[in-house]
Amino acid sequence: MQTLSFLISRLGKAVFVVLGVVIINFILIRMAPGDPAAVLAGESGSSDPAYVEQLREQFGLDQPLYVQLATYLKGVVQLDLGYSYRERLPVFDLIMDRLPATLLLMGCAFVFAITLGVLFGIIASRCRYQGKRPWVDSVLMTGSLLIYATPQFWLALLAIIFFSLQLGWLPPFGMETIGSGYTGWARVKDVAAHLVLPTISLGCFFMAVYARLTRASMLEVLGMDFIKTARAKGVPVGQIIRHHALRNALLPVVTFAGIQLGQMAGGAVLTETVFGWPGIGRLMFDALMQRDYQLLLGVFLVTSTMVVLFNLLTDLIYRFVDPRIQGS
Repeated sequence: MQTLSFLISRLGKAVFVVLGVVIINFILIRMAPGDPAAVLAGESGSSDPAYVEQLREQFGLDQPLYVQLATYLKGVVQLDLGYSYRERLPVFDLIMDRLPATLLLMGCAFVFAITLGVLFGIIASRCRYQGKRPWVDSVLMTGSLLIYATPQFWLALLAIIFFSLQLGWLPPFGMETIGSGYTGWARVKDVAAHLVLPTISLGCFFMAVYARLTRASMLEVLGMDFIKTARAKGVPVGQIIRHHALRNALLPVVTFAGIQLGQMAGGAVLTETVFGWPGIGRLMFDALMQRDYQLLLGVFLVTSTMVVLFNLLTDLIYRFVDPRIQGS
């Protein structure tokens, strides 16, 4: 019952957060320069003011801002995110068509980052704690700092040049081979091959953060009195790290990982654009270039909802990792 009450409370707060984000995004986008009706008229080869006004009336752009906002909020409640000016399709259908690709990329990048980051952090802290092979600690932390300081787009382009163009090991663009007609396991292998470079490019930055955070947290826990007591009783170092230190050290990592899941959704925009990955990040970039306001608002709404749900999931995991923590 306590967990259910906590979940209901957080969901209620999440609704208000998403509502606030929707309103702010709507106002900011409407204040941005550029008229989508004028863009559409220009692309169709017509600059007639009457035609532009007709387009504005057709898409409701001639209405006052508060009327447009009320109409949009009513549609959001009904899961109607509007109509894309450029794609000539419902925004909801466009996003749902692209969302699985983004979730696949984010999921793989997150697993890659959290697994290697925590592993490298444990190895570095153990070497530092035992005083054996200190060079391993130095190499891992220097490498993580170098990756952290490397721009994501530069790392992505470097990966394409080296692994695709020079070595020819991995495909550089897209989600699967166009016109291949693969089915079953053949298609799975093809998608997996296309997924490697985007996953590494998106996950490396976060892996470096998790490695340094895990190392610092582990060293802090390993210096506590209950660890010293376990060492005095003759408990092996490996058992101390696995059963005593790691669970306590993971608490800040879990918190930070939940926050950075939202940042990973933002980083997916750049990664999907560089690698031609057909997700909502690239869809948002195309909508921005084409002044497709309805599509932009829809993508912002979905990504904001994802961030809120990720943080809710983090709170639940946090309670599982440390049952002493009670949500408020």
